Formats: sequence, structure tokens, C-alpha cells
Amino acid sequence: MNKFKSVLITGASSGIGAAIAKSLAAPGVFLALTGRNFLRLERVANACRDTGALVNSKVIDVRNQKDVNEWILSLDSTQKFDLVIANAGVSSNTSGIDDKDKQKRYMIETNIFGTFSTIETIVPQMEERGYGTIGVVSSLAGFRGLPSAPIYSATKAWARSYGEALRGSLLSKGIHVSVICPGFVSSRITDYNNFYMPLKKEPFEAANIIIKGLEKQKARIAFPVTLYYLMIILSIIPPSLIDTALSWLPKKE
Repeated sequence: MNKFKSVLITGASSGIGAAIAKSLAAPGVFLALTGRNFLRLERVANACRDTGALVNSKVIDVRNQKDVNEWILSLDSTQKFDLVIANAGVSSNTSGIDDKDKQKRYMIETNIFGTFSTIETIVPQMEERGYGTIGVVSSLAGFRGLPSAPIYSATKAWARSYGEALRGSLLSKGIHVSVICPGFVSSRITDYNNFYMPLKKEPFEAANIIIKGLEKQKARIAFPVTLYYLMIILSIIPPSLIDTALSWLPKKE
């Protein structure tokens, strides 16, 4: 049975966010879902409603802190979120922007400031209640800067570090933070990759792993395990020994 009864998910219109929403949807569950695309978001919201869940869906640009704050606080005043997943994120290919410099800024603003605004809005409310679970979506790319995706790697490294620090600072207040570090998962982001993606997961496989990890209050939910350990190893190898090899990775940015 689903442990969480009032859930907010950003980036819920596709990929992992949509799969988590559909997996959690059930009678007696409230879902607050946001994303950038109205049609995709409504398809997810309606699928969740069909299972008996109560759903509030709204198109929000998570870079707009005012809109994020107002939406979350207006719902939390009555729904009292027990799970918030900061999942909204983009790559250079899914930004919808052609200009390379603007792409990079959009990634930074979405992946960093969008995550920050979402979590910083809900933390005081959870602190006041003395309970809550927060999922911070990073990536295995956050363990070692990849020459193929410098900006994306940097934003996911920030999310990992931020989530790990939050976990320690909030634990005594009854709030549990899990840092979620997926490898390749079928999504709009990976659809643009024209190279082999080892051990790629389907969205519902990833969602199942993530939900189980959140329910167990795991500090880090990283998968697939083989790639996770590989990234850990790469992160401790001296750069002088590995930079040349990594520079041959297919370019994403």
C-alpha cells in the first residue's frame, strides 16, 4: 500500500516524473503535478484521475520563484504534503532553445533554481509539522563532470550536494531527504541520444525503484548499481589519468 497520501511532483508531464505520478495514483491520494507542456501534463493528470486519485495540475515554469511559491503554499495549506519530489530538469536538447548560450542558462536556471525554489518553499511547512519526505532528483552524471555534458553534469552535481546537505540538516526535524541518481532512463532527454546507453531503464522500472527507496527513507537512490559503482570509481581516479579517455564520449552539449 502506498505510504504517501499527499504528493507534489515537478516535471511530471513526462519521463520519470510522469511514471512516479501514475505509480502513486490511487484512491485517497492527492497529487499536485506541474510541468511545462499542458497537453502532456493533462494526459498524465487524467490517467492519475482514472485510478481514483485527486489531482491538481498546473503548467508552471519552475524558474519563476513567485509562481512556484504561490502554487505550493496555496495547496499545502489544505493538503499538507508528505512527499515532495523536485524532478523538473532539462538537457540542452529538451530546452526548446536553439541559441547555445541561452540553452546553458536555461539548464542552470531550471535544474538548479527550479529545484531550489521548490524545496525551499516546502521545507518551512514540513518543519512546522515535524514530518515529510523530500526527493531531490540528481543523476549519475552528478558524480563526475562529463566532458560530453559540462553544464548538465554541473547542475546535477549541485543537486546531489544540496540534497545530501539538506538531509543532514533536516533529519533531526523529522524530515527525510533522499537524493535520486538515475542512470539512463527512457525519456524525452534520452530520446535525443544517438549513442548506446548501457543498462537503460524504462520509466516505470525507475519509478518503482525510486518509490521503494523513498518509502525506506534511503539517503541515496542510485541505479543501475553497476553504473553507479562505475561513476564512483571515475570520481576518485585522478583527472590526469581519465580526462583524455572521457573526452571521447559522444557530445550532448
